[in-house]
Amino acid sequence: MVDWWLPAVFAIFIWWFSTGVVILLDGLPHRTFRWSLVISSLLAVGALVGLAHTASRTAVADAYCAFTCALLLWGWHELSFLTGWITGPRKWGHTAGCSRWRHAWQAIQVILWHELWLLLSLSVLAALTWNQPNQTGLWTFAGLWCMRASAKLNLFLGVRNLGLEFLPSHLSYLQHYFRHASMNLLFPVSVTCATVVVVMLIQGALTAEAGSAAAIGRLLVATMLAMGILEHWMLVLPVSPSALWRWALQADHGRRPPPDHGHPGSAAPAGLPSSGQSGSGGSNLRIQPDEDLLHARSA
Repeated sequence: MVDWWLPAVFAIFIWWFSTGVVILLDGLPHRTFRWSLVISSLLAVGALVGLAHTASRTAVADAYCAFTCALLLWGWHELSFLTGWITGPRKWGHTAGCSRWRHAWQAIQVILWHELWLLLSLSVLAALTWNQPNQTGLWTFAGLWCMRASAKLNLFLGVRNLGLEFLPSHLSYLQHYFRHASMNLLFPVSVTCATVVVVMLIQGALTAEAGSAAAIGRLLVATMLAMGILEHWMLVLPVSPSALWRWALQADHGRRPPPDHGHPGSAAPAGLPSSGQSGSGGSNLRIQPDEDLLHARSA
């Protein structure tokens, strides 16, 4: 029985704690970001070394090590994004009155460099573990990437809880690409596909030798994906996800933003109040004209 609950408890704790640490560091004053990024970058390099070292090893400890290293590397990506270091070429809200497809392209632009770095890291992990017996690190990082990409798409298409309490002030323009809705058509597909993968991983752990690195690795990844599914449900259920990381949000120093006023030429955040509409926070957002049209007329 220990062979089952220990990996699950370990994965749940490290998911909860590492997420909280990233939130905590991002809530500190801006002058601390440099040191946070330096330390996390060193940890990310060490994580790559650890993943390369454990790829050919099949001890139980190596499965835990590869899993932890993948999370350290993922944490570097999360911190580099939330601190505003690696985001995208667009750093303001979407253009007022633009089509849905243009809105989607602008949403891609605000996170483009971040996503490319994630894909590069995933490619490096695939190269480091190619034809190696220990794939736990690669599976962990790939699972995190898939679940996070799904969460971003669901936020764009519309969910109940937008998680604005986790959004730092210097990234307040991101809320222009969130949409408030009870649910969207992608959500059940995301949850169902992830649940199927979790079931397959658990079945794989059952067929592997009990207590082996293969079984432990599958259980670690399955638990991490289950936490990703839980995060998805938090997007649509009438619960506050901030309760899980209240200890990390307390160090925020009041830097979480009210609804963003955007950039000249940007619209109000999707699904949030626009001019003449009072939101729950009591603030009004002004929709401004398309800056491209303004430039054209002035020319």
